[in-house]
Amino acid sequence: MAGYGTSSAHGQAQSRTNGLAIAGLVCGIVGVLFFNVILGPLAIIFGAVALKQAKAGRGGAGMAKAAIALGVVDLIVFAILIAVAASSGGFTWYVGG
Repeated sequence: MAGYGTSSAHGQAQSRTNGLAIAGLVCGIVGVLFFNVILGPLAIIFGAVALKQAKAGRGGAGMAKAAIALGVVDLIVFAILIAVAASSGGFTWYVGG
């Protein structure tokens, strides 16, 4: 029975995903649509820390890389929105003037 308990605990430790990788991925996905200037850098930071932890054996390297990529996409979307707003004469196009 000792082997059964040890096997179960070991299997559980390997199946756990890095929480920072998940947080970074969520920030990156939500940041594409909302608050990209805030959530983009958070996704990059969480993804970088999670990637460092994944190299130490915690897992979640794929999600961490995706979080970093989505964080960069968030910042690119923000830059495009700023460029569009600047080329149209500022934010007056929201008001209709």
